[in-house]
Amino acid sequence: MPTVNAYAATSATEPLIPVTIERRDVGPTDVLIEIAYAGICHSDIHTVRGHWGPITYPQVVGHEIVGVVRAVGSQVTRHRVGDRVGVGCESGSCGTCEQCLKGEEVYCLKGNLQTYNGLDADGTITQGGYSQAIVVDERFVLKVPDSLDLSKVAPLLCAGVTLYSPLKHWNAGPGTRVAIIGMGGLGHIGVKLAHALGAEVTVLSRTLDKREDGLKLGADHYYATEDPATFEKLAGGFDLILNTVSAGLDYSAYVDLLAVDGTLVILGAPTEPVQVQAMPLIAWRRSIAGSANGGIPVTQEMLDFCAEHDILPETELISADYINDAYERVLASDVRYRFVIDAATLA
Repeated sequence: MPTVNAYAATSATEPLIPVTIERRDVGPTDVLIEIAYAGICHSDIHTVRGHWGPITYPQVVGHEIVGVVRAVGSQVTRHRVGDRVGVGCESGSCGTCEQCLKGEEVYCLKGNLQTYNGLDADGTITQGGYSQAIVVDERFVLKVPDSLDLSKVAPLLCAGVTLYSPLKHWNAGPGTRVAIIGMGGLGHIGVKLAHALGAEVTVLSRTLDKREDGLKLGADHYYATEDPATFEKLAGGFDLILNTVSAGLDYSAYVDLLAVDGTLVILGAPTEPVQVQAMPLIAWRRSIAGSANGGIPVTQEMLDFCAEHDILPETELISADYINDAYERVLASDVRYRFVIDAATLA
């Protein structure tokens, strides 16, 4: 088993520290990836701090991973040594259920394998991308188009597909009015993607602080939700609303912004129950839905779409020894808009 350097959480309260971890030997269908860059997702922080339930420590997180193939198993056909590749939130699934056969591995009926904090087939806990290398089954390794700057790609493997998947599922495009709640790590990529798909894009943010950024990235309109007049002006105005924030919201107020047959999609996971009155849903045939990241086919489609339209997240490149500081800045909303770790600094 190869040993690699990594950054890990050792408890829910202590800072992440440098560690060494073992990666499994490359099996017949496995790909060994030398990690070049790993994105920091808010989910990483929730996980290591125990917000989403108990985990096994030490835990290396990171599910926005890009790098270069350094070895392949004897039965691998999809990737070759030297390929630029990526790995997202899932690194395994049953492969045989109805959802897997449709390419929707994220909704595997038997439960998919998370890239970190998952229970692997050998009984070990999966360890993520804040490390020098990772071994993943070839089915869950994505091809990164050559035109995309590898130092900026990583957040697309989670944030990018988390927005692209619902935009495609609910047919966002020309003639569609899309609102995005939140102008953060998820929201800013959503603005770029929705704009490139041809939708009319509105950002709904608490304040107007990031209005200039939002309009520059492709938003047609930008409104502050702390202004009650926003909800009066925009009532019934959207076909699709994507909520990227996990903070508690007055969902009834946002439901009232939907047009007939409009859908409000929850992407950020709130800790409290979502509560709305039934009549505003019934009277306008509105829906509230949820969406996870995306299966392998739609993730690859998203990467290819980003290459075609020159879409990359806005990122800040950091060294591994800055991870704990980056966590605090994420929690303070002090990043525009995603941190990316330079894995070379793990050496």
